[in-house]
Amino acid sequence: MQVPQHIAIIMDGNGRWARARRRRRLEGHRAGLKAIRRVLKACDELGVSVLSLYAFSTENWTRPRTEVDGLMRLFAQTLDREIDELNREGVQLRITGRRDGLSPALLRKIESSEELTRHNQDRVLNLLINYGGRAEIVDAVKKLIAAGVDPAKLGDEHITGALYNPDLPEPDLVIRTAGEQRISNFLIWETAYSEFHFTETLWPDFDKADLVEAIAAFNARERKFGGLNDEPTDAAAGR
Repeated sequence: MQVPQHIAIIMDGNGRWARARRRRRLEGHRAGLKAIRRVLKACDELGVSVLSLYAFSTENWTRPRTEVDGLMRLFAQTLDREIDELNREGVQLRITGRRDGLSPALLRKIESSEELTRHNQDRVLNLLINYGGRAEIVDAVKKLIAAGVDPAKLGDEHITGALYNPDLPEPDLVIRTAGEQRISNFLIWETAYSEFHFTETLWPDFDKADLVEAIAAFNARERKFGGLNDEPTDAAAGR
């Protein structure tokens, strides 16, 4: 089985998980954080090098203030609780997204966590917080303008190089949980040729078996990247 080098996941269904159990939405988010640890372990066992997780979008600020504040506290608490273990496991942590809007205290935790794990090479855990795909492209264009890039010479490679994580491989496989079938402004530049897998499983219930199922579906695909794989040419087909 070919294992994707980079898997990206839109973690959806925390609220529905909590509602089904008559719990507060924040309890669903706590259960979702436990799923992150479970899936990260599965990725290590399967040989996935990069795991990108959509944790909080630029649009999520419109949610109720109590939920947003609770999520930010959970992010900070999780960094405090998990960062030393991630470092021992050789995981490089990246927090991707716009930093404005995040509290100074959370920013300090983010920066110290990234610095602690910066030299780890075994795996990358890329958490997207206050992230939007369109915002990333806008920021990339602004960066190129500030650098004085000639618009007449602007190419795909310039945009790619100005993104938040130009050194990471593009996702091979994107998974969305909880039955929704849209990308919700997630890595819209980087996923141009990714394979997508949609599952009804709610994120807090997602486990290694679900991940293996997604990778099996990935292996059943033929990735052509806009070209042709082992198909006859038009001339040969006409003979």
